[in-house]
Amino acid sequence: MTFARPLALVVLVAVPLLVLLWLRLERRRRRGAARFTNLALLPNLVDALPGRRRQIPQALFLLALTALILGMARPHAHITVPRHEATVVLAIDVSRSMSATDVKPSRLLAAENAANTFVDRVPHTYSLAVVAFATHAFVAIPPTSDRALVHTAIDDLHYGDGTALGDAISIAAALGQRVRGSDGVVAPESVLVISDGARQGGQTPPLTAANRAKALGVPVSAVVVGTPGGIINHKLVGGFTERIQVPPSPSTLRQITRITGGQYFEAATVPELAAVYRHLATRIGLRTENRELTDAFAAGALGLLLAGGALSLLWFRRVLP
Repeated sequence: MTFARPLALVVLVAVPLLVLLWLRLERRRRRGAARFTNLALLPNLVDALPGRRRQIPQALFLLALTALILGMARPHAHITVPRHEATVVLAIDVSRSMSATDVKPSRLLAAENAANTFVDRVPHTYSLAVVAFATHAFVAIPPTSDRALVHTAIDDLHYGDGTALGDAISIAAALGQRVRGSDGVVAPESVLVISDGARQGGQTPPLTAANRAKALGVPVSAVVVGTPGGIINHKLVGGFTERIQVPPSPSTLRQITRITGGQYFEAATVPELAAVYRHLATRIGLRTENRELTDAFAAGALGLLLAGGALSLLWFRRVLP
């Protein structure tokens, strides 16, 4: 929590001073009562002593005063609130390495299945887009709220050669800048890259693309799919087949998420991949705002004052005991 007027917090010193003053007055009142009263007769004069009940309204009044002083300092806090409009771009790697079957039925098919589930979980007020990348990056479906079109675009992806990761991030980050919310302002955008991480080809270096996304205020999250034992079969001339190891290469994607403020995940199995998408679907519908809490502190102080006054009237027939 931060304060726009931190100097106002100096007034908080008055709270412990009031406590000390009240304790001194309380001792003085007890001494005065003992001086002029026969303590043996006191039970015959009153039904019961108020005891600690007297302290409850006073404590509530002190808490109310503390809340008012904090409100004067104009407190601010980062609060998580729901997003009502946003654009989410799925950038899906369709390179040959994604045909490895270490994640069943293959890296790409597992990613597509989980992506389809993710699409159904994202709030319906969001626009979704799909960018695919192999040798080149291209827009499979531009931002749309039509979930059927998004599902079709995901299911129609095909394998290609190369991994133009940087081009895909540049295109994806720029897509959402064209989408405006109901208030006419560009809706917040985020990019989710699904890849095994290896970068081959493309015109834009991945880290250059990451810095562009950062400049646009677009966080790029990444899900790295695959295991170190991933293998693909490559047909050679003469009918021979070459087995090529394609372990994930997460270092570049990890750097991209760090630069842009996104989240990084590794999914080596189908259940892990599904869990990642469930997590992202719930988190992507939230955003953090820096809000002023002065009204909340003022309302809390009013509630404490009313509670203290009500208890004092109920127990002692006066506002202050």
